[in-house]
Amino acid sequence: MPGVSRRRFLKGTAGAAGVASAGVLLAACENEPSDSGPNTEPLTEAAVAFDGEHQAGIDTPSQASLNLAGFNLKDGVDGRGVARLMRLWTEDARELTAGRNPLSSLEPEMVEWPANLTITCGFGERIFDIANPGVKPRWLHDIPTVPREQLQNEWGQTDLVLQICSDDPVMCAWALRHMTRAGMDYVKTAWLQQGFVNAYGSIPKGQTPRNLFGQVDGTVNPKSDEEYREQVFAADGSTSLVVRRIAMDLDDWERLDRASREVAVGRKLDDGAPLTGGDEFDAPDMNAKDEYGLPVIDKNSHMARAMPPADHPEQRFLRRPYNYTLPPAPGELSNAGLIFLAYQKDPDVQFTPVLERLMEADRLNEWTTHIGSSVYWIPPGTAAPGGSSQGGARGDTFWGETVLSGDRG
Repeated sequence: MPGVSRRRFLKGTAGAAGVASAGVLLAACENEPSDSGPNTEPLTEAAVAFDGEHQAGIDTPSQASLNLAGFNLKDGVDGRGVARLMRLWTEDARELTAGRNPLSSLEPEMVEWPANLTITCGFGERIFDIANPGVKPRWLHDIPTVPREQLQNEWGQTDLVLQICSDDPVMCAWALRHMTRAGMDYVKTAWLQQGFVNAYGSIPKGQTPRNLFGQVDGTVNPKSDEEYREQVFAADGSTSLVVRRIAMDLDDWERLDRASREVAVGRKLDDGAPLTGGDEFDAPDMNAKDEYGLPVIDKNSHMARAMPPADHPEQRFLRRPYNYTLPPAPGELSNAGLIFLAYQKDPDVQFTPVLERLMEADRLNEWTTHIGSSVYWIPPGTAAPGGSSQGGARGDTFWGETVLSGDRG
């Protein structure tokens, strides 16, 4: 081909191929439905009301992503400083969860679709010591030491906690970023615990999520408003949160056959039903025996040890667990576990007795280790500005207002 170099030839053929490909692509696109119409994706209009008798994110169905952030007050921040922070955080959380841009943000595009975002705030013991020690709940203290736990300081008690949950991990991350940035003059981050459960729409509504052992986790949670009033919410709309970080030895667990796993749990893995039969929510028959005269449900199975005894029916609480997984250590296949969130009126009465019973003899202890623990008072819900009748029972305009103003009833 005189007068045409190899480079020019290749360039020309590439250009021709590109034009041809573009033509094919355009022709194909003509037959595709347009994506410029109204957005009807299920999460684009999904929002959870922020104001109310109690904070959202407690009896809200578990969202897919969790950012649980513990904060400590900076030096010199007093009770009035905490109140200023709570005003700021409450206002910004109200805007974020509604899909509106907070005043201090320049990124309205990031918050347009909150995807069921909730932001829940809790006070550690030190907040009361600083702001109003006379009304500190008697249960607001460290969980008593229990056998087998190996608590690590990096996952310990903090002054404040934000539980940020959303069905969109980007929204969850952005809300954390904004709240951390908004509070930077008052607090510093002590730790961040990130977790996940099933994605929105991946399991049927009402289905109990599973942990990384493959077991359903949360079967015995309160279901009705009456059960929530009995177990979770105090008369003023407040509650408590116990956070336990639990490492799970998946590598050894997966060496067990399926039957052995079910014996340790006390439930069938496929549907969560007790080993004595029925469905997930049926009461187990703890007196049932097999053909050899042995108990069908091991008395030290996880389910059996977690059950409240007949003479202590108050030992029930709301479980809101999230899975976590991190890069494994050399020689291991996994570094995974559970961020176990327990909500109840009084941990001393409801949570700690169950924990002590589990740590004494639960068969799952062979594969689990508690490595973090903290306890928080969760203030009541808030009232929307200018509309106290639509808000919390006491009409607080920001988280913990009555406590921080020193006149809690």
